[in-house]
Amino acid sequence: MFNSKTERIKKLAELFPDRVKELEKIFGNSANTYIDYANVRPWANKLGWHIDLRRLKQFLDSFEAIEFIKFYNGKLMGDVESENLQKEIRDLGYDLRTKPVKIMKLSIDVSSIVADSPALLKEFIRKPLLQKFQIETIAYLNQKLKELNQQGIFYIEDLKCNFDVEIGRDMLLDYERNAVESFILWSGDSDFADPIQQLLNDGKRVAIFATARRVASELNALTKQGLLIFDIQKIRNFICWKREIDEDILL
Repeated sequence: MFNSKTERIKKLAELFPDRVKELEKIFGNSANTYIDYANVRPWANKLGWHIDLRRLKQFLDSFEAIEFIKFYNGKLMGDVESENLQKEIRDLGYDLRTKPVKIMKLSIDVSSIVADSPALLKEFIRKPLLQKFQIETIAYLNQKLKELNQQGIFYIEDLKCNFDVEIGRDMLLDYERNAVESFILWSGDSDFADPIQQLLNDGKRVAIFATARRVASELNALTKQGLLIFDIQKIRNFICWKREIDEDILL
């Protein structure tokens, strides 16, 4: 059953009743939601609009079938913006699962690299692509790295915090411990193919909430076995920043 948590959601539901009915069918009588924020946050670059975490929570809470909304996001220790985001997520009522973001220092020191050698570049560029480069291209890229070295830059930092294992584990544990009917995953990562496959084999309903062209081929292949893929563009006006609501929507 759908019970609007805010007047804005109520008005939008009146404008888009088919969207609400479609989601009620997907969620069934009971559903758990799993949000892989590191995967979801960059979607804004493709979509051209942003997901408002407050509005998303209010919208999902409007569906009585939703039992848990588990939110996975790494914490960059000592970073004020990251710490504030963690607090916001908790304050909004999400079931936050977090762990420290790993900062890896990757060397870009070419001082001992021959000008046309791909030795260092292969650490950043996949071999099939690197093999397509001409020697001149490799030399050019190494020269650019050398210029950075001359500026005193000998390494770059790469942030890593992957929750694929934790999310897949939680989905399967929730299946074993709870009478959950539907599993709603906000991610399009191929690493979730195995746990989703197991859930489908055991007769559970699984839905991927993502955006077009952001779903791995391994997941698309599972649609033949019952996996549902829901394009979040359909619920843009319910969950985007208020100033990004379609102009023709008058509230």
